[in-house]
Amino acid sequence: MQESDNPFSEAFGKAVDLGNRIADTDDKADIWDIADGLLAGAVQYWLYSRQPCSDPECEECQPISTAEGRIEELRKLMRQFAEESEYFHSPTDRNVGRA
Repeated sequence: MQESDNPFSEAFGKAVDLGNRIADTDDKADIWDIADGLLAGAVQYWLYSRQPCSDPECEECQPISTAEGRIEELRKLMRQFAEESEYFHSPTDRNVGRA
């Protein structure tokens, strides 16, 4: 993968590449376990990066100033990223119409 000027795109691509590399090197690996591990690591890093500053009046930190606020922000992002994914809908989804 080519290096990017965009840290978001670079992190996204490297996470996908890492999952694929783990799956390719271990025939017995469950891709759900790999994906869960990647997600757990991403959540851990995201929570680490969203620690509010020491100013209780900081407007920028307001949405993440509590554990509940951080989890709500994380839920919003997770939903957005999922809905934007090319894999969000699957032709085998139970709610897909069959003609």
